[in-house]
Amino acid sequence: MQQTVMGKPGQTVIFHQAEQNGLRLAIKGRLVALILMGVWLVASRSGDPLRAIEYLIALGVFAGFGIIHYRIIGSSYDRNWIKYLFIALDIGFLSLLIATQPVFDNVDLPQAVIFRTPIFPFYFIVVGVAAFSFSPGLVLWAGMCGAAGWLGAFLYAIRDMDQTYDWQDIGTSPDTQTFVTYFFSPDFIGAWSRAQEALSLVVVAILIGLVMWRARHTVRRQIEAEQERSAISDIFGQYVPPAIAEVLISKRGSLAPVEREATILFADLADFTKLTETIGPKGIVEVLNTYFDAVSQIITRHHGVITQFQGDAVLATFNVPVEDADHARCAVRAAREISDLVQSRDFAGIHVRTRIGICTGTVIAGSVGGGGRQNYTVHGDTVNMAARLEVMNKELGTDVLISATTAQYLTAEEFRKIGQMDVRGLSEPIDLFTLATADERNFATGNVPVTAA
Repeated sequence: MQQTVMGKPGQTVIFHQAEQNGLRLAIKGRLVALILMGVWLVASRSGDPLRAIEYLIALGVFAGFGIIHYRIIGSSYDRNWIKYLFIALDIGFLSLLIATQPVFDNVDLPQAVIFRTPIFPFYFIVVGVAAFSFSPGLVLWAGMCGAAGWLGAFLYAIRDMDQTYDWQDIGTSPDTQTFVTYFFSPDFIGAWSRAQEALSLVVVAILIGLVMWRARHTVRRQIEAEQERSAISDIFGQYVPPAIAEVLISKRGSLAPVEREATILFADLADFTKLTETIGPKGIVEVLNTYFDAVSQIITRHHGVITQFQGDAVLATFNVPVEDADHARCAVRAAREISDLVQSRDFAGIHVRTRIGICTGTVIAGSVGGGGRQNYTVHGDTVNMAARLEVMNKELGTDVLISATTAQYLTAEEFRKIGQMDVRGLSEPIDLFTLATADERNFATGNVPVTAA
């Protein structure tokens, strides 16, 4: 199993894709807002259609910028500086309108009067659009461009004014008449107010940028932690079952013992010693690796967990450590598929035969070990019985033996009874079953007293 760990370049790609998706979403929202704004402007200025058309043209230009940018994002023409360019275009066009378009065409007032209207919040909208990119740099750029555009428009608007008033003309403690005279004069420009507005835009952009940076840092750490966990799980999973590896990682390396009903599947290759003598150590390793790989896939597909490879044998558990209410039937289905597989194919060019024992009952499962090393194991009479049933296949001429405790969870079509057997270590004979063939149904073959090792 090969593990690919994502490094800095991979994380950069993730964040770049997030920026693109965020910008696309922001442009869509921006276009909807422009459409709604256009409808409102036309409806509210029905008495001045020429003015309404001018507004629609301006909104159309903003919409055009967004559509062009949307088409470029992710295309072969997209470059890192493109998003900065379109932020600058939005700010530049907005500032141009503020600097040149009067509040009313038929009123003779200095252009500086427009700075008293509620137009400054539009710059915050541009910063908000930039925030969708999840890019601190783009947010800061929008803030700085907005401040420069706002101050640039202001300076352009007051350039030809013969006389201007500012806060210092009002003084620190003016009377009402003085304040009204200066503050409501068309020549009052409030330069320091414009500077404060520009500064507030930059400060807000910095704050949003810091939030973005912190969020990216948090996401990056989560990605690295998940990658590390995945790498550990994949590497660890080469030596213990992936299901156990996941639980071990979440439990900090140890699984507390649990007592639970489970189904144990014990599979062993027939005539393994003779096969080893025939094909030699290198050949047997190739056979085992191919065989174990196929068996592992089947057991995993049926929600089982291989806890041990013992020479040529496989010990698999169902319902521990991962709970599965249908564990008995899953184990039997896995056994049938394994049996069918070994009859239909070779492994590394060698035909083998497998014997399987299945038993359901109470087991103790958990981490056992010492000296700094632990192994996940299952213990109990159920495990021993599964191993004994596997051995009894040789004497009964069967490939799969199933205990009565397992058969009680199966349907009648899935098994047939072998008979009552004496098993070493038990005082009473037990009922044994095997897999039913396609044309068989549940029937007994009679009791066949046998003493098995």
